[in-house]
Amino acid sequence: MTSKFEANYSSNTDANPKSGFETIVMANCILNAPLMLLSILGNALVLVAILRTPSIHSPSVIFLCNLAVTDLLVGLVVQPAYIAQQIVRTVSALQEAVTAMGFAGCGVSLWTMTAITVDRFLALHCHLQYPNLRTTSRAIYTIVTIWCIIMLFTFSFIWSPSIYHYFVATFGITICLLVNLVCFIKIYRIVRRHQLQIHVQQQAVENSIDTNKQQIRQSTRKAKNIFIYFLAMILCYSPFSIAVFISGFTSIDLKVVATFSLTVVLMNSSINPFLFCWRMTELRAAVFKTVKLFSCRETDERVLT
Repeated sequence: MTSKFEANYSSNTDANPKSGFETIVMANCILNAPLMLLSILGNALVLVAILRTPSIHSPSVIFLCNLAVTDLLVGLVVQPAYIAQQIVRTVSALQEAVTAMGFAGCGVSLWTMTAITVDRFLALHCHLQYPNLRTTSRAIYTIVTIWCIIMLFTFSFIWSPSIYHYFVATFGITICLLVNLVCFIKIYRIVRRHQLQIHVQQQAVENSIDTNKQQIRQSTRKAKNIFIYFLAMILCYSPFSIAVFISGFTSIDLKVVATFSLTVVLMNSSINPFLFCWRMTELRAAVFKTVKLFSCRETDERVLT
């Protein structure tokens, strides 16, 4: 049993090779190729830079590492399989495997982003007790739990795609979006309150609040960073989510949307590394240092040879 969206997508992959849809399919494959390379290189570089820089290690960075690992797997596994499925254009086990892997990768990314948002909310709401609340072991347990839940959801997709699309995926996405929305609203209120408190305290005692003010500013900046990451994810996921929603209630032809909306979702994996480096000064410096180190090694090897 398949969903309307899958049926629409599958039927259109069997289109006449001489039709205009073949051009769309080939353009989609060409678009995925550089995105795949960017995802692999960007996320691998971010992971290597983090591993080689102990000074930036923290429970929050562990979540970013998990997001980078997920995006790296998308580039290494999901996108090559997706390109192959697009070229073969047959309704087969390959298509089901690509869809399942795609949903698993997207699910882990979305749930990890939700965990990061909750983490930022706790950092602002309980900034004095935060070091005791968020430990490295708890961050790892959270990540393992996310992977286990998503794997169970993936098995439900293999069992019944329709149930997965209309119940599991819809419910999971809705919960994540609601949690993120509530956390962002609370974060905004906390930031506004802290800004007012700092303004009042600055007029009374300037030096005594410097440390606390710096900590609040750092937490505020991190919260803004997470909002930008989440906004990019929403923009990438929205076309596919809207297509799935429309396909459930209408019979609109979605062959072009089905082809490119999944590419837009996968594109998020190639965007994230650049967002990380843009918004995180320490990570950007670590990445530049890593690139410089590898460049020097290549130069030395060429000289020796």
